[in-house]
Amino acid sequence: MRQTYGVDEPTHVPRRLRSGTAEYCNVVTTVGSRDAADGLAQSAVLARVAACAQVAGPVTSTYRWEGELQTAEEWQVILKTTTDRYDALEAYILDNHEYDLPEVLALPVLAGNPAYLSWVTEETRE
Repeated sequence: MRQTYGVDEPTHVPRRLRSGTAEYCNVVTTVGSRDAADGLAQSAVLARVAACAQVAGPVTSTYRWEGELQTAEEWQVILKTTTDRYDALEAYILDNHEYDLPEVLALPVLAGNPAYLSWVTEETRE
């Protein structure tokens, strides 16, 4: 085992998990209503910038905005795409989002069902 930040890393961890490279990502954003979440999810899939989108909520978000503490009910949209299509998905979200400063976070998918990941690739081809 090699030492990483004082934590032993098992040698059975696949190389792709250790290298920091990912071919796929989940992209997370939040919106202010169920209708907005469903609309963004459906339109992103139709535009082929995401293969799949899941809507979860409502969730309660607490944040500081314009110097004031805010609490809001929001819906989370989780979009599945390839890292090659991330820039297009980010641009799509920014162009179609109701917020002035939307959350857009890409979380790498380091491993997954190969058949599912292949499907994600096919569904996001231009």
